[in-house]
Amino acid sequence: MAVARATIKTVEPFQVAWSADDPPGSRSAFVRITTTDGVVGYGEASPMQGGLHSLGIIERDLAPGLIGADAFDQAVLHDRLFHKNIKLGPEGALTGALAAVDIALWDIKGKVLGLPIAKMLGGAWRSEVAFYSSVGGNARRTVEEVVKVVEGRFQREKPSAIKVRRDGDRSKLDLDIPGDIAKAKAVRRLVGDDFPLAWDANNGYSVGGAIRVGRALEELGYIWFEEPVQHYDVRNMGEVAQRLDITVSAAEQTYTTQALVDIISAGVRMVQPDIVKMGGITGLMQCAAICYAHGVELVPHQTQPTIGHVANLHVLAAIMHLTKPAEYADGSGRMDAAFPDLPKPQGGQFTIPDGPGLGIQIDDGELRRRTA
Repeated sequence: MAVARATIKTVEPFQVAWSADDPPGSRSAFVRITTTDGVVGYGEASPMQGGLHSLGIIERDLAPGLIGADAFDQAVLHDRLFHKNIKLGPEGALTGALAAVDIALWDIKGKVLGLPIAKMLGGAWRSEVAFYSSVGGNARRTVEEVVKVVEGRFQREKPSAIKVRRDGDRSKLDLDIPGDIAKAKAVRRLVGDDFPLAWDANNGYSVGGAIRVGRALEELGYIWFEEPVQHYDVRNMGEVAQRLDITVSAAEQTYTTQALVDIISAGVRMVQPDIVKMGGITGLMQCAAICYAHGVELVPHQTQPTIGHVANLHVLAAIMHLTKPAEYADGSGRMDAAFPDLPKPQGGQFTIPDGPGLGIQIDDGELRRRTA
């Protein structure tokens, strides 16, 4: 019996502009990997600054080690390329680049075998995943503006939960704590006492400020408090987590499994690594194993509405303990021209694609027309 093989022929990193006036930092970063048999896999890199740094790493540093390799050796390639280029980070642009490659290789494997990614990860515990609307940009809004924006998403998307993101200036801590608490109270009044809410500080508070806001969120019945202090301040993130009753989450900006263990050891009991930052499907499944071993909630961060989103859904289908909804940040539909059958929110749920690989249609011609 012949052993399945998928020899990599080409690796093409590219940036996509969704409108003519998209600045480079607001574009999507993808990779297209093609085998000698013509099977094409797609992956997505971390979008920070438009993913340009990760795309450059793919082109210059990863592609030479991928050409001629077998896509089925994805885990070997992941580790080999990570350690070969470890002095580039090892965090940030490198793991974002590896994420794009890794997702594309899983897509190829699924297409060759005729299996969805979730099935290859050990099987799907669920065919649907609840989602929460992730509503950003609220530091600059008035209380009334926050309520209006949240209300629009609440009515349009009918989510299972809502997360309110500050998205403020990270260099100015505790800038408007009374205003933030007023916004949290207004959103609670809008949705009612029992609807699940979360507050994302986006690293906007000192330890003292975080404790003050966290106590208010506890009184308001918010279910988690995300990244209250600077993400790199692991010790103090753990201190805030231990001093509050509300669940404190972190690790959206954590890029390696060792760093994830550090933040868990500090006392954080809910972690949110991102599939397009944490080395892709392989990296996120390693995170799932760590969380299972430590009894910690895994609630991945995920703001990219196309390939990253679908890859994340496959992982969420395959992990046993799913305690919170999946993140849904961009419901604008501006990318639908290239992705005509993306999972859409219905009744507070996303349905996991069950086609081969990622299981979605990708209009390659449209992507090429929009390549920046």
